[in-house]
Amino acid sequence: MFRLMEPADLPAMEQLWAAQQGGPAELAEKAILRFAGAENAYVAPAADGLRAMVLAVPVTLQGRPGCYLCGLSAREDAWADGAAAGLLDYACEEQARRGAAFLAAAPAGAQQAAFYADRGFARAFPLRCLTKEVRRNLWSQAEFDAVTAKKLCELRRRYCPDAVELDPGRMAVVLGDLYARGVTIVSGPHGYGLYFRREETLYFIELMADDDRSAEVLMEAARQKEVVVEKAVITVGAEQPLFYGEGTRQDYGMIRFAGPPFDVSGCYMRLMLDS
Repeated sequence: MFRLMEPADLPAMEQLWAAQQGGPAELAEKAILRFAGAENAYVAPAADGLRAMVLAVPVTLQGRPGCYLCGLSAREDAWADGAAAGLLDYACEEQARRGAAFLAAAPAGAQQAAFYADRGFARAFPLRCLTKEVRRNLWSQAEFDAVTAKKLCELRRRYCPDAVELDPGRMAVVLGDLYARGVTIVSGPHGYGLYFRREETLYFIELMADDDRSAEVLMEAARQKEVVVEKAVITVGAEQPLFYGEGTRQDYGMIRFAGPPFDVSGCYMRLMLDS
């Protein structure tokens, strides 16, 4: 009833992805073949095509192997009769058999979160969202778009060792998607950030630095580059030290343990081809 994808499944998988995840067919192909890999892409076949699909992307956390589940897509009948749930359980069991210690996900909305909860997932990896005024400072300097995927992996390991980690090849897929959507990376000797500019606001989807002032320098340098900017909306891990105590806590990810549970209360997950 469930199996790994075969090359001939790709067009039908792209259609399922487009119907539920959105985005161009090129992104679906990259997600399936490069972000996950055919060896980590599971499907529920049917006589008239595919009923459901899910990707299990290899990741690590605190040195433990695991996988990040994404791209869960299914036809209406597959949601109704439990085929989608069965496929998710099958993927989890197969990844556990391969040695995964945990399975992570970032559900889109309350309905999908409830679906994962029914499959044994619990909330994890919360975020904080805060807004800061960005002052003009001509002395604040930084580099822009000078961070490679490999370097980004190294920086995340330095600033947030308890992050869910992608390998550089998969991080390159994430960065390619973000660049196509207009992201800018600002970096310096004491931190880095990834942001989108929307009118007079910088939206930092990730910001890590040695301290609050180092983070402010990055934002000020970004303001100088973008010229007409008044404020920044920043997303950080709920337990990250930057601007600690500020902002509003938000749910983000979920986790299911495939072996003995371990403490993930201070762990972080972001930039998983979903934001």
